[in-house]
Amino acid sequence: MAYDEELADRIRAIVAAERGVTEQRMFGGLAFLIGGNMAVAASGQGGLLLRVDPAEGARLVSRSEAEPMVMRGREMHGWLRIDEGVVRTRRQLERWVARGVEYARSLPAKR
Repeated sequence: MAYDEELADRIRAIVAAERGVTEQRMFGGLAFLIGGNMAVAASGQGGLLLRVDPAEGARLVSRSEAEPMVMRGREMHGWLRIDEGVVRTRRQLERWVARGVEYARSLPAKR
């Protein structure tokens, strides 16, 4: 499955004003990186792939619609999946994108 180009466009519109944003195909989707660190992606499996502080991941899963990202049968701490139905409105999408951008900004920039 290819990533949702409309969702990628919606993410792009939200992160457009951020400094140091680049796009890169990753995990079968289109990732948006801040300073070389992935913040959010339009996932090739649908919905969002989101990077968050690993210390907050379990709390977000228990208190929201987020699900842990699982790769090759292993849960990836600090990475979440957000179903496309959860980000239908701009406000819903902005909430999740902002979380990913905030965490990516907290990391040292990659060269």
